[in-house]
Amino acid sequence: MLDGLRWLALEVKYLDRAQSFYEAFLDLDVRRTDEHEVALAAGETDLLLRRPESVPRGGLHTHYAMSIPTDEYDTWYERLDERFELAEHTFGDAKSLYFYDTETNCVELGQSDVDGPGIDGILEVVFEVADLDRAQKLYEQLGFETVDEGDQRKRVRLTAGSFDIELWEPHLGLADARGGVHVDVGIETGEAEAIIENVQDDIVVVEAADPGYRLEDPDGHRISLIEG
Repeated sequence: MLDGLRWLALEVKYLDRAQSFYEAFLDLDVRRTDEHEVALAAGETDLLLRRPESVPRGGLHTHYAMSIPTDEYDTWYERLDERFELAEHTFGDAKSLYFYDTETNCVELGQSDVDGPGIDGILEVVFEVADLDRAQKLYEQLGFETVDEGDQRKRVRLTAGSFDIELWEPHLGLADARGGVHVDVGIETGEAEAIIENVQDDIVVVEAADPGYRLEDPDGHRISLIEG
């Protein structure tokens, strides 16, 4: 069972510029910082800004969505519309707005049932994959459940309950977003060893981490299973 998203890492060229962007425009507080990485608080999840100086690297041009309280949407839209060319889409009763950060990551703010105030968690991360069927099978074995396969079979949406991922074959999505390359995420679980046993034949690399394990899938994405 997958219990929650601990972190999402993004690769950035200049830590100070990227940190300033997220502090100024999204009101994210810094949890910790060093010369190679900055951790920002996106609710209970860390948004990691990481220089490309070691492995694992952070994701490139990653599309991801952060949760905002439903009643704050208009305030966020008006605030960001002064600076960015926003795109807007509606999913059922919920609206999302899209814009780009300093590293061409497509950032989505989506209405969610969260307390806030402000950004209160990461609700979705998009991974670019070469073989959608292979990737879907693997992530189901990791503990995700498929909830939507898309109209043209270019994407698959899976959920872990508290957050979702989407697997995209290479294409431009809403707001011309692209799926992330070498995305790095940390996921809490109380069943890391059982998950490793379940996927060991389909994973490229498995290595011990403290605490838990780090996996690398065939598309170069890194998934850390953190013992909760």
